[in-house]
Amino acid sequence: MKMGIKNLILGAAVIAVSASVASVTTYKVIEKNNASKNVQTATAAEVPVLKASYTQTSAPQRHIDLTDAADKSIHAVVHIKSTKNSRTQTIRRAPDIYDFFFGDGMGRQQEIRTQPRVGFGSGVILTEDGYIVTNHHVIDGADELDVTLNDNRTFKGRLIGSDENTDLALIKIEVDEKLPALPVGNSDDLKVGEWVLAVGNPFNLTSTVTAGIVSAKARTLGVYNGGIESFIQTDAAINQGNSGGALVNAAGELVGINSVLTSPTGSYAGYGFAIPTSIMTKVVSDLKEYGTVQRAILGIMGGTVTSELSEEKDLGTVDGVYVSEVIADGAAQEAGIEVGDVIVAVDGNKIKSMAQMQEMFTKHQPGDKVKITVLRKKKEKDVDVVLRNVQGNTNVVKNADLDMLGATFKELDEKDMRLYKVSHGLKVVDVAKGRFADAGIKKGFIIMKVNNVPMKSIEDIEKAVKQANTSSDQVLFISGVTPSGKRAYYSVNLSQE
Repeated sequence: MKMGIKNLILGAAVIAVSASVASVTTYKVIEKNNASKNVQTATAAEVPVLKASYTQTSAPQRHIDLTDAADKSIHAVVHIKSTKNSRTQTIRRAPDIYDFFFGDGMGRQQEIRTQPRVGFGSGVILTEDGYIVTNHHVIDGADELDVTLNDNRTFKGRLIGSDENTDLALIKIEVDEKLPALPVGNSDDLKVGEWVLAVGNPFNLTSTVTAGIVSAKARTLGVYNGGIESFIQTDAAINQGNSGGALVNAAGELVGINSVLTSPTGSYAGYGFAIPTSIMTKVVSDLKEYGTVQRAILGIMGGTVTSELSEEKDLGTVDGVYVSEVIADGAAQEAGIEVGDVIVAVDGNKIKSMAQMQEMFTKHQPGDKVKITVLRKKKEKDVDVVLRNVQGNTNVVKNADLDMLGATFKELDEKDMRLYKVSHGLKVVDVAKGRFADAGIKKGFIIMKVNNVPMKSIEDIEKAVKQANTSSDQVLFISGVTPSGKRAYYSVNLSQE
């Protein structure tokens, strides 16, 4: 009996010592890569006894060094200051009894001066001669753009083009020397769990770097109001002002443009989202060449297949895009795609969601031919589709702006409004070669409405031209008053050569 108790005590001591040795060994494995720290030993009393299944040490892991990637990227990320200048807007108050008896019956005029608005963001240098990509929402509505490099030099920026649907914009600065451009990588090669850096310059204090991993790909958030979304999700900290900055892989290549953070407080809370370079590269190329994006459209309405939808419709799959509507005279209808089909692949690449399919189509131009694989009544069928543009054809869409109209405008003053008996409008003060001259609009014409929207400021007609440029017909329907006081109507075609 005594011998048994002695053996039992000895066995317990051996287990305790083994546990202590295992604990020390585990602690050293964790610390062995850090030579600058003293390795501390631990006793069995200081750590819990490890179970036998945990005593085997894992294989040593490769150390990830991000210093080179950080060094390559910080000099290619810039600070962008966007300024919207103050404006004086004339409004007319509703007439009162005084105006009725002593005025012109049109109410009193009041001038309101808006304050300048300043916003900040980041941008990424793409070429050595000064082309910089940023977010559309960073520069939207700006009258002036100031770009500060990482060495604190500041340059005036010029907007080349902007695309609200993808939240991307391209600007240019003029420099005499070569700038430190960031090489562009392929975001399609990113893997979930891969290390990335988020680089931004939100406070004009030179570039700031945060690190994290790719948490997910092809995320949809619904923040672009029908725009194209296929975000890279990362836990690298992205805060306000980092918009337009760089998401960089461990090789120091640009793989995304930081764009969105989700947070109940407005500050970083663990989730950041970037636009992949698979979308950015095509958009930037189009903006540089055409001033607008050549968007390839399939011509369907639908959504990502869910388990509930699959069960309800008996689709036979939980992946893909369900076609709920086929647009009349569109590319899909012409190719024979039908309502109820499930798009499961594009050019042999499997499709799991609407976001993934949209990302694929952003790489294409109108006129490109793609092979669409659909699941119809649980059987796969391949169809060839020729993609079209927003106008329903395969032509190049060119950006229409006020320069294309060939006219200059002035907001009506009180004298003009009294003379023409109108409460708003834009006066055409000059007509040169352009769309207005082609349509027969002459100097002195008062524009009252464009596409049934009242024109009260230069911003109104800029907005009308922008909206018409993305419509299917690209036409401005203009109504107004001639210098002789007669009502007149014109149709201005923006798409003609």
